[in-house]
Amino acid sequence: MEHTQYRQRKPDLAPEQYDQITAAAQILHQGGTVAFPTETVYGLGADVTNPVAINKIYTIKQRPINHPLIVHIGNISHLHYWAQAIPDSAWELANHFWPGPLTLILQRSRHIPDSVTGGQDTVGLRIPAHPVALALLEALGPKKALAAPSANRFGRISPTTAAHVREELGSTVDMILDGGACRIGLESTIISFHDRSPKILRPGGIALSALELVLDSPIMLAHNTNQTIRTSGSLPAHYAPTTPLRIYSTEQIWDRALALAAKVCEY
Repeated sequence: MEHTQYRQRKPDLAPEQYDQITAAAQILHQGGTVAFPTETVYGLGADVTNPVAINKIYTIKQRPINHPLIVHIGNISHLHYWAQAIPDSAWELANHFWPGPLTLILQRSRHIPDSVTGGQDTVGLRIPAHPVALALLEALGPKKALAAPSANRFGRISPTTAAHVREELGSTVDMILDGGACRIGLESTIISFHDRSPKILRPGGIALSALELVLDSPIMLAHNTNQTIRTSGSLPAHYAPTTPLRIYSTEQIWDRALALAAKVCEY
């Protein structure tokens, strides 16, 4: 099975947006970094074929170099170029959910560098469902893709607006494409085909039940403690807020709420 059911419309954008995307593509070709919107969260993108640019992602995010990056491609017909030994069930899910919040873990092809996969023989691939992201991938041209984790410091909450990216990363990114607020605001679901049978490595924007409905078979949910493939969001502490968390009993919570309300009234 291949991309027999796939349909993708040309992105519908304003002329000024295309000018910005052209400038962003030029930055990427020159080894720079661009933050861009997807339907899930904003990504921090670099040319997947440029090791120097990939290293900039790890530096900006303060991310461990053995923690792999998800690769965004522009069309399902490109899947054979970036992956190999693709199971029929992976094609089924790609045909049904792409563009969309689904990342497939597949055996990487020779075109994927070690710096993207953390030295693993697998790679995470997806097609984002956002007109700006799709237009940017098209502007990059053939045999190009974007290595793009979320545009935040490693371990922090993923950004869902361009303002979040500016607040978190500031001038460390060469360009930020503003595509408005992300429609889903939750990371993509990651499903692995490393052992030929599908397994959820990270829950996300697509429910397990929806995946099982397409494949007409159950899918296992991996536990972080025993999965062998390193993926985004799989560490014990990830997507962590900086706001302090305090836990109160039912009896204490009203007293605390009244105390805070009284403090606000003082101002």
